[in-house]
Amino acid sequence: MVHKTSRSIAGVSALVLVLAACGRGDEQTGGQGSADIAQGPATGTITVWAMGAEGEKLPALAKEFEDANPGVDVQVTAIPWDAAHNKFTSAITAGQAPDAAMVGSTWMGEFAGMGALDATPSSIDKNAFFEGAQRTTEVGGTSYGIPWYVETRLLYYRKDLAKTAGYETPPTDWPGLKEMAKALQAKSGAKWGIGLQAGGTGSWQSLLPFAWSNGAALTKNNDAAYNFDSPEMQETLKYYGSFFSEGIADKEAPAQPTTEPDFVSGRVPMFISGPWMMSAVEKLGGEGFKDKYDVMPMPTKKTSSSFVGGSNFVVFKETKNRDSAWKFVNWLASPQVQVKWYQSSTDLPSVKSAWQDSALTADTKLAKFGKQLDTAQSPPTFATWEQAITALDTEVEKVARSGADPAAALKAAQASADSIGTGR
Repeated sequence: MVHKTSRSIAGVSALVLVLAACGRGDEQTGGQGSADIAQGPATGTITVWAMGAEGEKLPALAKEFEDANPGVDVQVTAIPWDAAHNKFTSAITAGQAPDAAMVGSTWMGEFAGMGALDATPSSIDKNAFFEGAQRTTEVGGTSYGIPWYVETRLLYYRKDLAKTAGYETPPTDWPGLKEMAKALQAKSGAKWGIGLQAGGTGSWQSLLPFAWSNGAALTKNNDAAYNFDSPEMQETLKYYGSFFSEGIADKEAPAQPTTEPDFVSGRVPMFISGPWMMSAVEKLGGEGFKDKYDVMPMPTKKTSSSFVGGSNFVVFKETKNRDSAWKFVNWLASPQVQVKWYQSSTDLPSVKSAWQDSALTADTKLAKFGKQLDTAQSPPTFATWEQAITALDTEVEKVARSGADPAAALKAAQASADSIGTGR
């Protein structure tokens, strides 16, 4: 990735007011907003929780907010991902949640359902964010927090091997993707034409970009129920499964695939992943490898769509310093700070205008991820999503590894989801 010297963001406390002025209130997507943010600089103490590498890097960024707001003290606690969910739920139950926190997008429905989250002030411009990312903050028509950073998935492919197989430009639709994968096996010496997850935990993240590109909706009855067995989902799983049944993808692929070495060696010259894999394959491939591969949008059936993930930033309802907590969260959403955070963490900006900065536009591969974010979608914010999706992962594995009937597999996944319910 191309990283340029970051611009100074000292003195950006005024950005809170600028962003507030841009809001369009109840005209925005996301339902009602809570009381607005008071004018003036942030003051007092704000307790903030963040997970993983973000939790380790956030204090340095928070120091810049403190410099711009001399009366505020931001106390960041870094939490390991594997302990985070239980720590949050215990703190919410005990009335000891922090003022603000980074929250995984799939936890939003659960925490909002517990009555723990403060609704996003209506002055925060929800239209500033990628639509798919913004929707991860919305539960029951109300937005809680902001999408802090995002990620999406594209198809990585070996440009040099594709040329050997007769492809100067990548395919753009479903049939074209399968034909190129076959050609890579037949003409470029690839063992497998494409690497796809053959079921197991998280395989839904590989399946859903194809489903959304086929127009599939994951909910029905006005978001009152899951919708795993629609005709669009059945067609998608049939297509996905065909890569395994036709010997184009490895049905015995391990749960932890050796993606980078297989890609660099040409054994598996295509796979689906996010932008973090660029540095991984380039490091392993060595000098000049970045010119041997490229990324392409998810192929179109009815459209081109992909998965949007990342993390949100929320304010908890029981905060004792609501205004300052929201000023900090709002500051994190300013374009300059989003670019600054990307340069520090490589987390992609959720704010559309931040993608106009040269720090992101200079890398042509990275810019393609930004383009895909325009149409990327997110799972529903049901409190039971992580439970319901387990059955879908299981059924995808039956189709991929054993050739099970896609329609029957999705019927079973739907029955399981129906028994679990949405949690609302």
